[in-house]
Amino acid sequence: MSNANGFHPGERRPLIELRRLFRYFGETRAVEDMSFKVYAGEVFGYIGPNGAGKTTSMRILATLDEPTAGDAFVDGFSVIDDPDRVRRRLGFMPDYFGTYQNVNVREYLDFFARAYGMRGSERRRAVGSVMEFTMLNKLAEKPIDGLSKGMKQRLCLGRTMIHDPAVLILDEPAAGLDPRARIELREMIAQLAQQGKAVLISSHILTELAEICDKVGIIETGQLLAVGTVDEISAKSQAKSQVRLRTLDDSRPLRAWLSQQNDITNLTAEAELMTFNHDGGQKEQALLLRKIVEAGFEVVEFASKTKSLEDVFLHVTEGRIQ
Repeated sequence: MSNANGFHPGERRPLIELRRLFRYFGETRAVEDMSFKVYAGEVFGYIGPNGAGKTTSMRILATLDEPTAGDAFVDGFSVIDDPDRVRRRLGFMPDYFGTYQNVNVREYLDFFARAYGMRGSERRRAVGSVMEFTMLNKLAEKPIDGLSKGMKQRLCLGRTMIHDPAVLILDEPAAGLDPRARIELREMIAQLAQQGKAVLISSHILTELAEICDKVGIIETGQLLAVGTVDEISAKSQAKSQVRLRTLDDSRPLRAWLSQQNDITNLTAEAELMTFNHDGGQKEQALLLRKIVEAGFEVVEFASKTKSLEDVFLHVTEGRIQ
């Protein structure tokens, strides 16, 4: 038998789940029939252009908005039926947060610890732990309106995790950061996942997401177009790999041979160098290379460009806006 949330005893329960979520604003369908799950220890990358519906669905998860239909769950609790329980288990880092005059780093974190009902030594431990994790210890007495962009992002992350939530929702946390600050933020997010937290993160910096995320979801005009690892989405989308091939001598005989292959397109050649798109994966490319060699061609270079997250994103989406 399953419980009220639809889970069977012993079944692995997601910490984040969207179930057929809809959110309309008049004629605008900001979120339409969206479903996905994120489990403990996973970093889920949320990818889509501006206006795609990322922030709207994140706000619903953070109980800052209500769905038109469907439901969302945090650690098994509905954002509609149990918003107070959801807030205790979730930390939301918006893409922008306000600063306050005459408040330093320690006071700012202490305020949010108090807001979560922490008292005495518990509150002091929470503030100290967060400052140590975000490496803000040396800036504890510094006014927050004098912090750099990178330090403000650390402070906002610290505020988000002050109550030690199981789930973190991070909306564009790396926006405007310099390379070092992005690397340090990425390392902190990885550490949080290692602690068993589920992290949902949106970003326009796709290379950053590709390095840190276990799975990604690609969203456009409110619809989730693809979910999975980059390799899984790439395989499903049938995005083609680009192969670079160089021969020892004149490439014209091999070019003629390649042009007869059904799985090769966009063949170009310059002297001994050729490039083309290939439909198959690594196994199929290894087979192609063997066939080329067995056909008597002398190959000195054969390299396949790995599909990047940018490649997959461009292949899956259509550039639509609403």
